[in-house]
Amino acid sequence: MAELIKNIAVAGENDRDICPLNNAIICPSVLAGMSHEVRTHMNAIVAFSYLMSKRTCNEDEKEQFTDQILASCEQLIGLFDNFIDSAIIDTGNSRADLKVCGLNNLLDEVISEFREIINKESHKELTLITESSFTENTEVLMDSNRVFRVIRSLFHNALNNTKTGYIKIGYKTEDDKLLFYVLDSGQGYFKCKEFLSTEDLNDSLNTYNDTSSAINLTLAKKIIQILGGSIWIECNGLTGSGIYFSLPVRIARSSDISMNKYSNTMIAI
Repeated sequence: MAELIKNIAVAGENDRDICPLNNAIICPSVLAGMSHEVRTHMNAIVAFSYLMSKRTCNEDEKEQFTDQILASCEQLIGLFDNFIDSAIIDTGNSRADLKVCGLNNLLDEVISEFREIINKESHKELTLITESSFTENTEVLMDSNRVFRVIRSLFHNALNNTKTGYIKIGYKTEDDKLLFYVLDSGQGYFKCKEFLSTEDLNDSLNTYNDTSSAINLTLAKKIIQILGGSIWIECNGLTGSGIYFSLPVRIARSSDISMNKYSNTMIAI
């Protein structure tokens, strides 16, 4: 697989019509970066598998090696999922799939998932904070699957750039739109700003060699465009990132509760 990606990257460098140097995900630097990421994670999987097979490996070490292997597998799957989804969007065959969603527990599923990740030993110095603005179960029409995909991409991007401190995730209403945000106390503001604003991923990856962040943020931006929303970044503290996106939503007919009835709540996990 790594060799295939590398060969595609070389082909892309030789054919600018097939692989234009703009914000399309299939460009030489992205493909070369994918090849490097695949090799790195596969080497880790092979190495830890070898160490587990040694007779001198105790149970604690086996558990640690297993965690490392699973982490590498999860990162590989996430990398390919985001890359493929972004490439599909580039074909122009994606559209919003609106469903009825309740606002008071909108993020429960993904927050539970993020809590498990944060509670792992490798992230023990991080705190997950959630903010919700709704006490009534107002129902809106929204493509929740894609919204969750964006939030997952932004969360993992924050996780990659934040070793200690916090990641804050929340949402509220603003001018008849839903405003979501993912804030962190990390070190990735300037890199994330570059990837979100660039018109040339190839050039940006030459400046900031981080394929995972580039793919995460590119996918998030493209999904928000499909949903008719907007996404932007602000500096959070000195070097932390605050990434916001707003989406137009319609209240479902089954809901007769105003979106303005809310109270602020905050939960630290």
